[in-house]
Amino acid sequence: MSRIYFGTDGIRGTVGQAPITPDFVLRLGHAVGRVLKSHQQKATVLIGKDTRISGYMLESALEAGFASAGVDVLLTGPLPTPGVAYLTRALRLDLGVVISASHNPFGDNGIKFFSARGEKLPDAWEQEVEAALAETPCWVDSAALGKARRLDDAQGRYVEFCKSTVSAEFTLKGLKLVIDGAHGAAYQVAPSVFHELGAEVIAIGCSPDGLNINDGFGATHPDALVSAVRAHHADYGIALDGDADRLQLVDAGGRLYNGDELLYLMVLDRLARGHPPKGVVGTLMTNLAIEQALRARGIEFVRTKVGDRYVLEELLARGWQLGGEGSGHLIALDCHTTGDGLVSALQVLQAVVRSGRSLAQLLEGVALFPQVLVNVRLVPGQDWQQSPALAALQQDVLAELGKRGRLLIRPSGTEPLLRVMVEAQDATLAESCAQRLADAVRQG
Repeated sequence: MSRIYFGTDGIRGTVGQAPITPDFVLRLGHAVGRVLKSHQQKATVLIGKDTRISGYMLESALEAGFASAGVDVLLTGPLPTPGVAYLTRALRLDLGVVISASHNPFGDNGIKFFSARGEKLPDAWEQEVEAALAETPCWVDSAALGKARRLDDAQGRYVEFCKSTVSAEFTLKGLKLVIDGAHGAAYQVAPSVFHELGAEVIAIGCSPDGLNINDGFGATHPDALVSAVRAHHADYGIALDGDADRLQLVDAGGRLYNGDELLYLMVLDRLARGHPPKGVVGTLMTNLAIEQALRARGIEFVRTKVGDRYVLEELLARGWQLGGEGSGHLIALDCHTTGDGLVSALQVLQAVVRSGRSLAQLLEGVALFPQVLVNVRLVPGQDWQQSPALAALQQDVLAELGKRGRLLIRPSGTEPLLRVMVEAQDATLAESCAQRLADAVRQG
């Protein structure tokens, strides 16, 4: 059964346009509630959100939908996505719900779900919900309606959880940190976590007004972080995205470290502590230099499709703990059940403090390969996979790159675009190969 509403990370779109409308979200809450009640007599869900103004409307619609199916609701208010995952598990609830569109602008919003174990739900569950959406609603009677209440200490509980993921002796005393909350879900908890661990904290992007989430701040706009780190002479800067499940990190010199580098550093820390990972999961976009560096240390590395959901699925299937994406979605299953920007930042800072070396020093000898990405718009009906010229050129480029690089051609999941990526130690070679492949696509 193909999915109509669910994408790779829940349901997302423009507010006021299907499916992100209050009537659909009410139906969605009712359908999810019916699915829950079909497996158990009593159910309670947790609903958290980011700071978008549309969150009020969608939260109310979801609450009504769940109540109409006889499901109780706990409301956290603004809370990072991984905080919802944690509290769902810690409070022994049946489902976690997040209202967020992550790094998207404020005019978008979405709904995603976590299981009772704080994990992303499988395709089969989403298909069950879609089937329920196609059915006629079946409202429970008044005596069976669900109830809703606020969970007043949600943020404090999550702050304590984040702190518990590092050693009891770990302290950030003596470090000055800039924390950029993207005017998003972590605007209160992020500064608190680092302050309570002893750091001097300068907070930016922590004044949400419902309309400014991700606007010029956060992980998708790291220039604000770089400028603030330099202006305040800080040791490090940490930028989260709108729902705080990913991060970017900057050092005192203004150098930006991407998720691939931070993932490798987390591996180094575990190696230094005598806990070598069984393997590491990346994606098709993970930099080849990181793969080579891991293999040189005897660490197995595998790639999945782009998306932290697929990274998590592969980790669980293999029984491994570490994985991530260059975008800053990092997963450490020995700390949390899902990707968490705050927890990942603490893991990185703990590695730095424990080693007594800077990020730059720890990553000496690992230079990321230049990546060139060209988006080529496809004409209607164009079947690029059946192009003999493109296939021949791909073979030529692969031979030219050898072990010094790689190429990846994949269609966009949301637009009529073909993404052509070439990675090579030589930036000029990468650019040349990428443009030749893009030209071949354009010529059909």
